[in-house]
Amino acid sequence: MKVIIVGGVAGGASCAARLRRLDEKAEIIIVERGPYVSYANCGLPYHVGGTIEQEASLLVATEQTFRVVFNIDCRTNCEVVGVSAGNKTVELRNNLTGEITTESYDKLVLSPGASPIRPPLPGIDLPGIFSVRTVPDARNIREWLERDLVRSGMNEYSGIDTLSKPRKAVVVGGGFIGLEMVENLMHRGLGVTLVEKLNQVMPPLDPEMARLVKRYMQKRGVKVELSDGVAGFRQTADGTLEVLTESGKAHPAHIVILAIGVRPETALAKMAGLELGQRGGIRVDEHMRTSDADIYAVGDAVEVKDFVTGQWSLIPLAGPANRQGRIVADVLCGRNSCYRGTQGTSICQVFDATIAQTGASEKLLTMLGDTDFEKIYLYPNSHAGYYPGAKLLVTKVIFRKSNGLLMGAQMLGEDGVPKRMDSFAMAIQMGCTIYDLEESELTYAPPYGSAKDPVNFAGMVAADVLRGDMPIAHWNALGDGILLDVRNPQEIAVEAVPGAVNIPLPQLRARLSELPADREILVICRSAQRAYFATRILLQNGFKARNISGGMMSRSHILQD
Repeated sequence: MKVIIVGGVAGGASCAARLRRLDEKAEIIIVERGPYVSYANCGLPYHVGGTIEQEASLLVATEQTFRVVFNIDCRTNCEVVGVSAGNKTVELRNNLTGEITTESYDKLVLSPGASPIRPPLPGIDLPGIFSVRTVPDARNIREWLERDLVRSGMNEYSGIDTLSKPRKAVVVGGGFIGLEMVENLMHRGLGVTLVEKLNQVMPPLDPEMARLVKRYMQKRGVKVELSDGVAGFRQTADGTLEVLTESGKAHPAHIVILAIGVRPETALAKMAGLELGQRGGIRVDEHMRTSDADIYAVGDAVEVKDFVTGQWSLIPLAGPANRQGRIVADVLCGRNSCYRGTQGTSICQVFDATIAQTGASEKLLTMLGDTDFEKIYLYPNSHAGYYPGAKLLVTKVIFRKSNGLLMGAQMLGEDGVPKRMDSFAMAIQMGCTIYDLEESELTYAPPYGSAKDPVNFAGMVAADVLRGDMPIAHWNALGDGILLDVRNPQEIAVEAVPGAVNIPLPQLRARLSELPADREILVICRSAQRAYFATRILLQNGFKARNISGGMMSRSHILQD
């Protein structure tokens, strides 16, 4: 069996290595148009920022590794310029010599990835404007940042600061790469402006969670410009750049990073006459087989089924790409491996905080017309509150109203986020319900968690909702009930809700006669815990009551910007 794998990063490299482990006799050729294979492109922003100092650290394996260890013909700086599915051949061009050769294949695996979007805006090709996809991209950015900018008409003898390094950066796009570049540019001492055409950063997040990320960045000194797309770029008289926006603003910059997004690279798929999906990616089945039985595709170029919703999606993530590459190797060797789908589990460092998510978001479910779900907001500590250093975890959990099936989770915090999000992600993968979260036995010691872990806590709160023990309401859909605030007067003096009746929780039982029995009572406290206690009192005394999920803490990011 002769297998040609196009693309030597993530999915392609994983496919090649596993295929060799399963079949010692197969002839395997990796074709990579760039100078490197199997590099960690997820680490590129951190190489720019200096956390990963050595470029070599990004190289997981080399061309030599594949040749010597795996006996794989690995060809870097080699590009596929033609595909004939009928003849089962590909045309290869050596990008160093220009030589074009033809190779036949028994099976072809496409792993071309996705390319950064560079819209045809005025000035987009000016010096100092970069995308971030490859190791050479990161190298070019570092060289640009580290070079000396000598001002016109000045020299080292003028007595003026002539060796001025880049001081201002503009990052275009507020997704994962954009946020990582913002942080790493600030680590290098630059003032950073983030420009995003949408009305939120981190588009996969629900707006109220993204709002918290935006505020956190602003507190760290990032200038965040939302709902304003880039109209073009121009060079000023002193050689620096200006980023022009659709609203008429001009943001000065010594360097511009384009992180607008990516689009699947499908040129080879089109050459081969393969079916593309409605979202523009290569259409594959559960075995990663394309519409041509002898051609497979993996990674960012393919459309995948959303694990939760079943909808076709484009979700460019390294973990799924690696798993898909392994699945293709299994299938080529006669194993019945299937890809389950992608649930979008992702995480991003934002200075000292971490934002993470998995599964479906509320806005996605709403867009699909799905109404069989409920959400809760909670704010547990990252570990036992009596142990020093506990941090708040802003948490949103989404689940089915009909059966409690866990559908999605989002979390922001400065400690303990990865541990909890991984638990939520695995729970979704295993088809768990919020009742399973209640019963999950998780690690506990004071420095790491609580006897009632935030994951357990989420399950308990959600289960209370579905069992009817704690009916809930949300700030953006309160209806005409009476607002009852059970906080202490000192708290209300700091932040009050207009029109709310205040009866502190310790006084509630004695003052029930002050509340109307014929109207629904919507209960408020700081985080919804005391409101839960109050709701239980009211329900057992014949009142209709609901707890406003997340209390004043959720109000701060649901209703206010």
